[in-house]
Amino acid sequence: MGSGPHLFLVAGEPSGDALGASLMQGLKQLAPEARFSGVGGPLMEAEGLTPLFPMAELSVMGLAEVLPRLPALLRRVRETAAEVVLQAPDALITIDSPDFCLRVAARARVQAPALKTIHYVAPTVWAWRPERAAKMARHIDHVLALFPFEPPYMQAEGMSCDFVGHPVVSTPQPDAGEVAGFRREIGLREGERMLLVLPGSRAGEVARMGPVFGEVLGRLAAGRDDLRVVVPTTANMAETVGALVERWPFSPEVIDPRNDAGAATRKRLAFAAADAALAASGTVSLELAAAQTAMVIAYRFNWLTTRIVKKKVKLDSATLVNILTESRAVPEFLFEECRADLIAPSLAAILDDPAQRETQLAASRRALAMLGEGGEAPGLRAARSVLRVVGHCRD
Repeated sequence: MGSGPHLFLVAGEPSGDALGASLMQGLKQLAPEARFSGVGGPLMEAEGLTPLFPMAELSVMGLAEVLPRLPALLRRVRETAAEVVLQAPDALITIDSPDFCLRVAARARVQAPALKTIHYVAPTVWAWRPERAAKMARHIDHVLALFPFEPPYMQAEGMSCDFVGHPVVSTPQPDAGEVAGFRREIGLREGERMLLVLPGSRAGEVARMGPVFGEVLGRLAAGRDDLRVVVPTTANMAETVGALVERWPFSPEVIDPRNDAGAATRKRLAFAAADAALAASGTVSLELAAAQTAMVIAYRFNWLTTRIVKKKVKLDSATLVNILTESRAVPEFLFEECRADLIAPSLAAILDDPAQRETQLAASRRALAMLGEGGEAPGLRAARSVLRVVGHCRD
């Protein structure tokens, strides 16, 4: 058996699977004899992980979905923690999915107090619920952070923390020829603009944002006929989104992964080919920034959540480009301002004013540089950090 580190990784959803896979790639590059076990999805399996059970069992969202599955999820927590203790790895690396992953870390640490624990993706304590860092510090030694301003928050609670970069900076972008081909494929004529509309990926988001976005398009339609609207969606929301856009002007084209094997590629092309985007707030804003597409961001919650968020959230912006660059380059319409009569003029300005678009895209480029673009891949930086923690430093 080789002398490389043995690492037990736990990912609970597709985004964590992607982070875990890139981390494993980096670890194999820096420590070829590294051994892996744990829980992960198809991307981590492709890197050599044999999961204890299918990661899909953990990918549930929302209280209504979680409650019926709670006994099974808690059983998986116990089983995973027991396996960590049995295998006695050099470190347990939990990846995002804090509700599952941090329970595993806590339970394993009780049974094996000397176990080194690493968590990948810092909680957003800089935005809200700062108490989460102190709670996590009871069971976690080291944190791999996606954002450059996060380490001090973790270190203040006694954890070590390295900024390793955000995975968005490693996402391959289409070239000019591919973008031009996509615009031809959807029949974009000379002088027409392409607008990307992204009402969210969860049922509640789409239900709240869909009608607002439809009204925005209605207001734009009153003064122009030069737009083609493209709406990428997810398999679980495709039926809902398809029914929604039937009532929208501009005859939107829906990118539906249920009947399009190339949907992921077409979505990537659509992000890069769009002249502008109207999107629900979320990490999609970083994807648009990486694709160098100007955007308007909007979001609203239900009444109760709005009250809670307004009380708890410490930021005056919800868009990461704005937060990172300390600017207002990306227009935002949140809470009570999430109204079509306010959003539509802002979106029209982004579509029609090249100078305003370029100001925003320059801010996007600054934000991406802050997230590690142009430097070492985040997965490799994360691997270096892990190897330092477990004493297998390979600089």
